[in-house]
Amino acid sequence: MAFNHLPAGAHDALTPLSVTPVTHSVPMANDQLPPEAGVHPVPRTVLDRLTAGADRAARITHTEHLPPRPGRHAPWPEQIRPEVVEAVRAAGIERPWAHQALTAAHALRGESVVVATGTASGKSLAYLAPVLSALLDGSEAPNGRGATALYLAPTKALAADQRRAVRALAEPLGKGVRPAVYDGDTPVEEREWVRQYANYALTNPDMLHRSILPAHPRWSSFLRALRYVVIDECHTYRGVFGSHVAQVLRRLRRVCARYGSDPVFLLASATASDPATAATRLTGVPVAEITEDASPRGELVFALWEPPLTELHGERGAPVRRTATAESADLLTDLVVQGVRTVAFVRSRRGAELIALIAQERLAAVDRSLPGRVAAYRGGYLPEERRAIEHALHTGELLGLSATTALELGVDVAGLDAVLLTGYPGTRASLWQQAGRAGRTGRGALAVLVARDDPLDTYLVHHPEALFRQPVESTVLDPDNPYVLAPHLCAAAAELPLTEADLSLFGPAAPGVLTQLEGRKLLRRRGTAWHWTRRERAADLTDIRGGGGRPVQVVEEGTGRLLGTVDAAAAHASVHEGAVHLHQGRTYLVRRLDLEDSVALVEQADPPYSTTARDTTSISILETTAEIPWGEARLCFGSVEVTNQVVSFLRRRLITGEILGESKLDLPPRTLRTRAVWWTVTEDQLDEARIDPEALGGALHAAEHASIGMLPLFATCDRWDIGGVSVPLHPDTLLPTVFVYDGHPGGAGFAERAFHTAARWLTATREAIAACECDTGCPSCVQSPKCGNGNDPLDKRAAIRLLTRLLRDAPAPQEEARPEARPGPPGA
Repeated sequence: MAFNHLPAGAHDALTPLSVTPVTHSVPMANDQLPPEAGVHPVPRTVLDRLTAGADRAARITHTEHLPPRPGRHAPWPEQIRPEVVEAVRAAGIERPWAHQALTAAHALRGESVVVATGTASGKSLAYLAPVLSALLDGSEAPNGRGATALYLAPTKALAADQRRAVRALAEPLGKGVRPAVYDGDTPVEEREWVRQYANYALTNPDMLHRSILPAHPRWSSFLRALRYVVIDECHTYRGVFGSHVAQVLRRLRRVCARYGSDPVFLLASATASDPATAATRLTGVPVAEITEDASPRGELVFALWEPPLTELHGERGAPVRRTATAESADLLTDLVVQGVRTVAFVRSRRGAELIALIAQERLAAVDRSLPGRVAAYRGGYLPEERRAIEHALHTGELLGLSATTALELGVDVAGLDAVLLTGYPGTRASLWQQAGRAGRTGRGALAVLVARDDPLDTYLVHHPEALFRQPVESTVLDPDNPYVLAPHLCAAAAELPLTEADLSLFGPAAPGVLTQLEGRKLLRRRGTAWHWTRRERAADLTDIRGGGGRPVQVVEEGTGRLLGTVDAAAAHASVHEGAVHLHQGRTYLVRRLDLEDSVALVEQADPPYSTTARDTTSISILETTAEIPWGEARLCFGSVEVTNQVVSFLRRRLITGEILGESKLDLPPRTLRTRAVWWTVTEDQLDEARIDPEALGGALHAAEHASIGMLPLFATCDRWDIGGVSVPLHPDTLLPTVFVYDGHPGGAGFAERAFHTAARWLTATREAIAACECDTGCPSCVQSPKCGNGNDPLDKRAAIRLLTRLLRDAPAPQEEARPEARPGPPGA
């Protein structure tokens, strides 16, 4: 049965196009190079080999077949320079796909546009054709600099990969196109050349925020001529990071206006729900959307895989499944032995290292040459390490790679035959993005989602319609978050004094936040403008990726060698004293975490376990922004203050996940003001649900855990982006209450999304708990890997009765509406 995971989208009627069906197999832009010579494995055959034997076959819960799809061509718009068309032809691309031509037509008319089509559908060529044409036009200008373009990528690897692609495509165009990467790895001497001579600068939002905008006078000739701003993989700009990037882009538009330019925004995204709305919110300008994918697609076989139960028992005697990490390591080993080029995507840096390490050990027993053809790839590596791995992947030296999402975003890994997803990646958009890394030259591909032992993954492998019959999610971001907006207003004032006319650019919350900044003496009004008052750089007030401070350096104690870095927000949980830290296949133990100097001292070791931090959390309500009655129950949304403290860590046996012990920690608490959704129930409702006082704590706790696990199905978040608290009698509500909150200052939009989809969200939560085969609760339904209370108390059956009673008076999902919000700034 055919299945198209793209959202419905009509062809844009502004530019009529003549399209021609293509029924033969053709390579895909921008992987429009001929398929590699040789025979490539058939996806179904590969899957059959992986599932040989009754034990393996039983782990497949569902197989989805996405058949090949023909492509549709269209002519390039006449305004595309003939030299560009010839360069594209020289790369093996005779004609563009219809969505590429349509995107270029919007760009040439000066209209901002987002192209939201599938992985390997040629989005890069869609924006590169008009950009290269503009750069060639500019190269003929009398001053020689002419038009410029700025490319923004969420990762350094993607920017470097795009530079390679642009250089290869633009080689026939001579010196008219001068691409250059400008990021944290660019040597100082090269940076000056980029500023003075490059006309296509490839960078990331971090460098735009910290380096380019604060030094805009040095970039004046580039910004004055700025014609296009390309924002690649724009669906990744969500939550707090997306909100920060939205304000950085508003600062860019303001500085460009100072130099007389008004750039057009060209955005590329994996398929997303309502991409035009998300892109408009991100950039602050009207954006058209192209969603109809006209590129061909090879066959994709997509299997859902559930690891088996083991004989081991976890907390409270719950049954334990084999870990997704161990299962993926086995599958990666088997695929490499078969010569199947594979990437295994993993949720954590530690998981990426562990899978590569296990696979290397097992491959060594098969063939001594194979371990060297498997590696790990993750953030936190030094630049030279990343570049070496990327080169080995491009050349085919590597057969298997275990990677975090640092490799998910657009890096050209043509030639892959299979993708393993170690756990649901958090969103359907990421799921298809990762699955699309294989089969990029029109060949067939295999994708396998290996479920982790948690409520959402278990739900999905037994409810495939939630993956294969649903559109991708809306992108959630909130540029008006005052914790986001405030530092960017300071940065903007440091770049150019702020005026009343500027405030509309930064959104409706700007006047109120500006008053607060003036009161805190961060900004001072002189005449008709506000000025930055401090000596330090205003751009240093915030980390746009929400790291919450200076990264912690991981240093080898005996040698003083820098191994890498860890985000400040994650340091308490990941590099506390006694933590196991993995780097490049080597295992280290953290001997000391110095929070004052942001250094974790480690030494190489070989412990037979991994570590998992435990924390405790309390919460208080600052403001109720909105409230909806569900009978006697209440569903609320508003601002809260969360106090969190990492108190201990567990040691878990490698491979099996068996708990070996727990050690206490003495780390300071952290306070967070954020946004939350919460619901309350009354004593009468508890009586109707047959929940006595002894079972109440376990019922609330189990419902909280499961609802956190299920929220990523309804909001573009990860369970580690959100937190929860359940209290049998909360001092602010005086009722039994369950909270789910955003784990970022000021909120990230996830809790708000939960509030507006609460009936569907909590219904799915109840179904997930009820469908689990365990008796008293397990990691597949109500146990949480990060519970600070050791998953005690938990009452699975009482949680089902509680949610059933709560949902009885909930509005039908289609009737859910946004209530009028109460006045007051969030996080006040």
